[in-house]
Amino acid sequence: FKSGASNYSTWLLFVQYACCFGVEITMNNAAAIYFSKRFFLSTEKAAAVASIFGWMNIFARGLGGYVSDKMNTRYGVRGRLIWQSTVLLLEGVLVIVFAYAGTLATSIVVLIFFSIFVQAAEGSTYGIVPYIDPLVTGSISGIIGAGGSAGAVAFSLCFRQLAPKSAFIIMGSIIMSSSLLSAFIHINDQSVLFYNSQAHSIETQKCKISEEDSATELGSPTSVNTTFSEFQEEKYETDLKLNSE
Repeated sequence: FKSGASNYSTWLLFVQYACCFGVEITMNNAAAIYFSKRFFLSTEKAAAVASIFGWMNIFARGLGGYVSDKMNTRYGVRGRLIWQSTVLLLEGVLVIVFAYAGTLATSIVVLIFFSIFVQAAEGSTYGIVPYIDPLVTGSISGIIGAGGSAGAVAFSLCFRQLAPKSAFIIMGSIIMSSSLLSAFIHINDQSVLFYNSQAHSIETQKCKISEEDSATELGSPTSVNTTFSEFQEEKYETDLKLNSE
């Protein structure tokens, strides 16, 4: 646990997770009240509209992790960090757009896309976690997960002290700022946001060469013929033993 807690990258992801899962918790608590007061909806209608935010969680979090995997395949861990910064930046922008939405229809449309990027950022965050320090992944996961609760408390206090529009603008600005933290996340022997480490490039080349060699050995006629010859020799020896007996 000490090793994970002393890694500054853990705390950068802690802040970023506060800006996605913390936002989700805050919206689950505040969205219905916001729609009720902003557009004069009944409690039932406001709750129904607010529930749209949670429904996006069915697929969007997994989608965020899936895209992170694809980016990792193409660009290495650097791709994961690029995707992490992208979803957080778009999330923050959509929060501010949501604050300025003037009609119910516009608010609902923005809410849908806002929610998608919130959930995607959560999936993206945990796509990075195992690379920080594989030996203490569990401890790091716990610390980062706590960032969600910490973010919810901080943003809820913001909504309690300020008007909803101001609170949304401040929350969006903080989220956009958190996207910049990916530039400072460094993972040993892996790529970071603005450059690929030499060690990562060498390791990638080794893996490709190893895969090609394995495919060549398995698919070569020599390998097949050798295996068949060995089988014939074993069968011949077995037949000799049976005949002698």
